Parts: sequence; structure tokens; C-alpha cells
Amino acid sequence: MIAPLIFLALLGTAGFLFYKKATLIKKTIFLGKSEIQYNEPGRRWKQVLLLAFGQKKMFKNPLVAFLHLIIYAGFIIINLEVLEIIIDGITGKHRVFLPFIGSYYSLFINVFEVLAFSVTVVCVIFLVRRNILYIKRLASNDLTGWPKTDANLILAVEIVLMSLFFLMNGTDQALQNVQAPHYEPTGSFLVSSKLVPSLSTFSTETLVLIERSAWWLHIIGILAFLNYLPYSKHLHIVLAFPAAYYSALEPAGKMKNMPSVQNEVLYAMDPSKAPTDAAPPATFGAKDIFDLNWKSLMEAYSCTECGRCSAACPATTTGKLLSPRKIMMATRDRLEEVAQNINQNKNFVDDQKTLLHNYISVEELRACTTCNACVEACPVSLSPLDIIMELRRSLIMEESNAPSEWNNTFSNIENNFAPWKFSPEDRENWAKEI
Repeated sequence: MIAPLIFLALLGTAGFLFYKKATLIKKTIFLGKSEIQYNEPGRRWKQVLLLAFGQKKMFKNPLVAFLHLIIYAGFIIINLEVLEIIIDGITGKHRVFLPFIGSYYSLFINVFEVLAFSVTVVCVIFLVRRNILYIKRLASNDLTGWPKTDANLILAVEIVLMSLFFLMNGTDQALQNVQAPHYEPTGSFLVSSKLVPSLSTFSTETLVLIERSAWWLHIIGILAFLNYLPYSKHLHIVLAFPAAYYSALEPAGKMKNMPSVQNEVLYAMDPSKAPTDAAPPATFGAKDIFDLNWKSLMEAYSCTECGRCSAACPATTTGKLLSPRKIMMATRDRLEEVAQNINQNKNFVDDQKTLLHNYISVEELRACTTCNACVEACPVSLSPLDIIMELRRSLIMEESNAPSEWNNTFSNIENNFAPWKFSPEDRENWAKEI
């Protein structure tokens, strides 16, 4: 009974810690404004199926998409094996599914073994791509430091977990061969059986120790990965699905007007429609995460840091400071800082920092051409552009911080209803001689 109690304590602790962090992330996301529409659920579910499940955009590069699909399928399907391990751990039994599946059990495990082997090979390939081959979007300064370590660490952990899976099954096979108690015949395993000749040189007691150690390390590694997930870019494993659901349905590049500004223009053109008791808007645009909508905050947590947005961005390509990936990473960094602040103080205490200026500079915002290439390139249609637009609106409308050329254009639009410096009455003069 001791082993199941230890396992339950471990499982409960891991579950509680994950729940606590997940709850904090959810609370932080919903610090954003509630401006999200829930229209056309049919189209939205279609986006989830195509973008999140089907990875449609990934297949613009078929080879990389296929490799990613192997890891994705492995992660989803191998969880069935994890389910068996958890039930084994709680009940104190061994291979609890075996009596129910019978002769199909070896097929059940062999599917996992083939997937686990494929995942291992793909993780090695991805490590080579990130650290040996020069792929520009993966060698960017955006990924210097922790982001690069995070990406490498998760790949290394997956390789270790798959290796422990093979060692666990290989020693199990060796113990079956010597008819050790509790190790019922399962049929041959495709990959781990290759380890049996080497493992058979050990005594039964040593084999049991190796098998049990591999079992415990495997499940501890999985539970540790579960709690590492919320601190990593791999949180996209969970959030890519709601991000795809809430991604924009409007035509690509369509920008959202600010109703308060739009109404002012309409009222200027027709003063009779202006309400007499309308309160002015509190703020224009966004200066910090509290001014963004919660969808943009969720997308910052959903970013995979793959860099496809920055690779497609004309500003990034021409050497300007802007990187859409960095915009998402900076927003997430600010969110994490706010989350820690709330966790320590129960409520947010002003820290004299803002997303604008402290995390994202004026130069970055001005470099954006609003071409929408970043959104189009993102595998799940995250929108750095929404964040950029809101920060730039605050910069210009709250701080009057814009280049002189922009200010001249703004002034002409305000006074003449056109970007040019002549009155509306003269607008048709160019056609008089035609």
C-alpha cells in the first residue's frame, strides 16, 4: 500500500500546483477588456479543426509540418499510455489494461512504441535544426537566453521520457522471459524488445529495480512537464485551440475602428446627431496589458515563438527594430510580471511600468506597416498587429507622440477631412480643365 499512497501524494501535489498556476494565468488573461464577440460558432469551430487540430497553415512547409505532426500525434496518443500508468499507480497493479484488451495489448503498446520512436527521431532533428543548422528565424536575437534554452530543454526532456518508456518496456519483456511474478506475458514489443538481449545479463532483482525506476522516473517526468508547461512557450499545446476559435473572421487586414473616434467624426459632419450627455472616453488605445482585450493577452500566452510572423514581416526583413514575435514575447513577459505582482499582493500594485515604453519601444511600433503578414503567417492566426495598433493609438492619441510628417497628415484630416492641405471646397479643382 505504500507505493500507491506515495503515487497519490505525488499526483495530487502535481495536480494542485498545475491548477494553481493555471488559475493565475486565467485570472491574468481576464485582466484584459471584454470586447470579444462570440458570433458564428460554426465558422469558429471550423477554424479550430483546420488550424489547431489539422495544422493547415503548417503545411505551407510540408516537411516541417509532417515532423511537427509526428510530435503532435505522439503527444495526443501516448497520453493513453500515461492513463494506464496513472491507473496502475493508484491501484498498485501492473499493466491494468492487459486483462481487458488481451491479445490486442501488444498492438496497443506497439503503436505507442512506433510513435515514441518517431517522436525521439523528430526531437533530435529539431535539436539539430535549432543548434547546428542556421535557420534565420530560429537564430534571431529574439530567442537569445531563456527562450532558446526553453526550446532545447523541452526537446531534450521529450527524448529522455521516450527513452525511459523504452527502458521500462524492455526490462518488462526481459522479466516476462524469466517468468518473474506480476510480469504477465504481453507479446513482443517492436522497439523495446531490441534492448532485451543486453538487459537479460542482469539478475531478476536488478531488472525489477531498473523497471520500477524507469516507471517512476517516467511518470515523475510527465508530472514535472505538466507543471513546467505554464512557464514555457509550450503552453500553446493547450491555448492554441481557444486562440484558433477566437481568431478573426473578418477579411484579412480589416482594422477595427475606435467607436469613440468614429463617432466624433460623424458628429463633426452632422452635429445634430451628437448626444448632449455623452461622456468622453477614458483612454484611447492601450498603454498596458489592462487596456488590451483578453483575446490579445491569451494570444500572448499562446505564442509558440516559431518566428514565422517575423520571417514574413517586411519591417523585420529590412532590418528595422520591429519583430512581431518579440511583440508577443514582450506582452507575455509583462503578463508574467503582473501575475507575480498579483500573486504576492493579492491585487495589482502599481509598479511604475507599462507595456508601452518599458517592454515595447516607440521605434518598434512605428516600423509596423499594418500589412497583416504576421497574422497570415502564424500557424493559429495569432495577431501581434492588434497589440501594435492599440499601443500605437495610445502613443499618438494619449501622448501626441508621432513624427512631424504624421502630425501634418493628422492635422489635415482633422481640418480638411483629407490628408492634403487644402479645403474640401477646393477638392474638385483639379478637374476644372478636363
